Amino acid sequence: MKIAIQDTYGERFKYCWGCGSKNEDGLHLKSYPGDEENTCVTEIVPDGQYTGGVPANLFGGMIAMIFDCHGTASAAYFNHIKNGLELREDTIIKRFITARLEIDYKKPTPMGEIVKVIAKPLEMTDRKVILLMQMYAKDELRADAKMVAVGVKDNM
Repeated sequence: MKIAIQDTYGERFKYCWGCGSKNEDGLHLKSYPGDEENTCVTEIVPDGQYTGGVPANLFGGMIAMIFDCHGTASAAYFNHIKNGLELREDTIIKRFITARLEIDYKKPTPMGEIVKVIAKPLEMTDRKVILLMQMYAKDELRADAKMVAVGVKDNM
């Protein structure tokens, strides 16, 4: 059984609009360890209200939000396994937040399609994870991103 990384966030970190399980109005984006080693994956079919200036394409800010939520969850997971820990249902994972996010928009991302993002760690320290992400729709690269995510203390 695969466990969503966001479902292992501590209670006070479950209210994110993009990925928080306790945000009633949120999207509830879920990220999972990938089938390939050192990868995390998310998939979403964004609702029509998230269209951009061109109605058939996804709004760029929504693309950034997907990268943001998936990237911080992926950073938490990569840090977790680097420390020799397993992701289990009772895990309370260390939370990471975005310090920097760079996005290269390659092609328009079509609406009504599965959007898949794959994250891979590039560099890790005890407090920081740098990762690369690629966004696909219809098996074509639509955007890629580089994120610097930093771990936060539980009392942030």
